[in-house]
Amino acid sequence: MAITYLKKASKTAETETATAQKVVTEMLAQIRQRGEEAVREYARSLDKWEGDIVMSPAAIDAALREVPQAVKRDIDFAVRQVYDFAVAQKKSLVDFSTQLHPGVTAGQRVIPVNVVGCYAPSGRYAHVASAYMTVATAKAAGVGTIIACSSPYRGGGMHPYVLYAFKAAGADVILTLGGVQAIASMAYGLFTGRQADVVVGPGNKFVAEAKRTLFGKVGIDVFAGPSEVAVIADGTADPEVVASDLVGQAEHGHESPAWLFTTSEPLAREVMRRVPELIAALPPTAREAAGAAWRDYGEVVLCATREEVAGVSDRYASEHLEVHAADLDWWLANLTCYGSLFLGEETTVAYGDKASGPNHVLPTMGAARYSGGLSVHKFMKVLTWQRMTREASRDIGLVTARISRLEGMEAHARTADHRLQKYFPAERFDLGSPVEA
Repeated sequence: MAITYLKKASKTAETETATAQKVVTEMLAQIRQRGEEAVREYARSLDKWEGDIVMSPAAIDAALREVPQAVKRDIDFAVRQVYDFAVAQKKSLVDFSTQLHPGVTAGQRVIPVNVVGCYAPSGRYAHVASAYMTVATAKAAGVGTIIACSSPYRGGGMHPYVLYAFKAAGADVILTLGGVQAIASMAYGLFTGRQADVVVGPGNKFVAEAKRTLFGKVGIDVFAGPSEVAVIADGTADPEVVASDLVGQAEHGHESPAWLFTTSEPLAREVMRRVPELIAALPPTAREAAGAAWRDYGEVVLCATREEVAGVSDRYASEHLEVHAADLDWWLANLTCYGSLFLGEETTVAYGDKASGPNHVLPTMGAARYSGGLSVHKFMKVLTWQRMTREASRDIGLVTARISRLEGMEAHARTADHRLQKYFPAERFDLGSPVEA
């Protein structure tokens, strides 16, 4: 049986990219040319912000006095969850050395990058969780300097809850700055004098395009588009819970896809009936975003077997993937392409987004086919080293000289020749035929 689309999206994530590319290219050109002056102009025109960019300790302390203790406790709990998971990830990377050949020792060192830029958006929502997801993970990696940016919130300074999340997670420098100008400032070292080695954090299509354009000058977490959710469900699933979870992620924005892959047509029909009703019951901002997302990007795919479902899911490679189905171990063993996996009704994307521990900065737009999400590994460099004895240089040098000449690289070959002549002057070696061209 071929798969059947009970609901098909009218748009794709690529629909909205051309405009973002044009805007970001112009903004980055201006910032490269005019530096901090251009950034301040963008802050005034786009965010109506004319205050200090770099927050002083006094300004931070004053803002944090607005944060209730109950909010601080919740953020502190979530920070610890994210930090502890990142520390456990770090332990999976180890230094080592090994003898590859008599006298040839090689190894690796795992060390953090020096400077990281962490971005948390504050547009439609104040993304408190994004602030600690990025900063706490960089802190667990041992990054020396963590620069954090978030935009002014609704005409004022940085949202105090976002600010507290940055501080609680361990940010060293905090900038009131949003959008493309924030990403560029961290990449170019504006206002701080420290160029970021890696820039991470979610954002709108302009932020995502700025990171894509700057990749290479800096490392980034993932190529990111609008947030996505897919739910795999069979006949054992609760359609009310499935519908609620689809709506929960569609709330992110007008362009956020929500997909259902199922072997049960009755469940699919009930979910399709309930999703619009749940959207209609949301507050206005969320209702508008989720309604547009479900209308334009939502899909329901009916399959004959769980094997077909797994194949469809891997092709979509969704950012968040929930499984509401029997035999969860089978799904864990057979699904291969997703940003983060949520197994069973008892967990949900919202838990991962806010407080369970694994990072919520994840690949979108099919990037989960080749990349995982943000982790402590993103801030670590795996560096190799080698050392060898003069005896070992005989074996390695001979092979190096001959292969270099096979490739036509005479200067490479002669670096081996010189060592062999120096270390073993009485010996004669087959070094290959010298390159003449």
